[in-house]
Amino acid sequence: MKAIKFRLTVMNFLIFAVWGAYLCSLGIYLMKVGMGHNIGKFFAIQGIVSLFMPTIIGIIADRWVPAQKMLGICHLLAAVFMALAGYMGMKYGETVTFGQLFPFYAISVAFFMPTIALGNSVSYNALTQAGLDTVKAFPPIRVFGTIGFIASMWIVNFTGFKDNYMQLFVSSAWGIILGIYAFTLPNCPVSKTAKGAKFVDTFGLRAFSLFKDGKMCIFFIFSFLLGMCLQVTNGFATPYLHAFSKIPEYADAFAVKNNVFLSSISQVSETLCILLIPFFLRKFGIKKVMIIAFVAWALRFFFLGAGSPTGFGLVLLILSMIVYGVAFDFFNISGSLFVDKSTDVSIRSSAQGLFMMMTNGLGATVGSFCAQAVVKHFTMVPNPEGPHPFRPNPDVTQLMQGWTNSWYVFAAFALVVGILFAVLFKYKHEPEKQ
Repeated sequence: MKAIKFRLTVMNFLIFAVWGAYLCSLGIYLMKVGMGHNIGKFFAIQGIVSLFMPTIIGIIADRWVPAQKMLGICHLLAAVFMALAGYMGMKYGETVTFGQLFPFYAISVAFFMPTIALGNSVSYNALTQAGLDTVKAFPPIRVFGTIGFIASMWIVNFTGFKDNYMQLFVSSAWGIILGIYAFTLPNCPVSKTAKGAKFVDTFGLRAFSLFKDGKMCIFFIFSFLLGMCLQVTNGFATPYLHAFSKIPEYADAFAVKNNVFLSSISQVSETLCILLIPFFLRKFGIKKVMIIAFVAWALRFFFLGAGSPTGFGLVLLILSMIVYGVAFDFFNISGSLFVDKSTDVSIRSSAQGLFMMMTNGLGATVGSFCAQAVVKHFTMVPNPEGPHPFRPNPDVTQLMQGWTNSWYVFAAFALVVGILFAVLFKYKHEPEKQ
């Protein structure tokens, strides 16, 4: 039993190490090569592929290819295309174009995103085969996924890869290791009965009937709106912190030179805040917990806008990283539990898929494009002489004020949506049923 737990721990560590190598540092690299105006597209593609790739890959794993092998295949393909993206960055240096880099990156992400769900499937199957309770055994294993994400961030930060193409090669290397390792994991049987499933069940379409329920309809709409916040700081927090290097008094500050390390505090907080969820759900119910999440997102953005790399400003930046755990966990995990408790067992899995589609799919996609538009409006100016149409404002004072304004816009959005949720979402907490 200990052996299988250890092997699954290694798998989860590697899955999220692949992601952590670039997710919070890619924006810095894109800014450096003149593609700051395209950061939103690089993060939106994660939401776009999440609309259909997990379903397609999941069906293949259910019917024809065992999940552990599908996990290996996906990671090997993702690693190859991420390495090709890195090669394009290496070959063309700071003159690399969107058309040279983005296609390989997008294909890599398309194969990576389904592996999070595949990893869960492999874990649940292996633990069940070992006679273990998945509810008790899986969370400690999954925590090491976040640890892997943090470890990868630290590697990229302290090796100096955070602002260049090498972070893509680091991600690819993790992917190759995991791709090979996955084939050694316990076999996940394919389902023969799935072949006769109806189309609406196969693709999880029956869950859309939940929109007929007023309470669930409002919940999913606000899940979409809150999902718009998910990729904002992943895409733009480290480029913002890196921009402080243009100000002489901040150029050598630890928070500027190690901005990816500073951002990793967010993931540490995320890990710890998971422990708070059972208490808060029992004590306050889903409505108040979700309102707390909205307020936390507003504070996350406000602290970023008001912060700076030294003195009290650094305290605000650290607070922004700490409050992220509440913002993310109280929304994603609590929302998932609410969906689980509020839906019939016959559509429970599909309802979870719908929740993910509204948040990490539609919400994250629209949010990435909107965030890009806001940042572009406040921090960039036309660049008629260069290879890229826009560049950061050369006036450092205006540039940093633009970043501050951007964060305040995001904070206002989260706060307003939170107030609307508090007014429109009708829910009575009944502690005895939690």
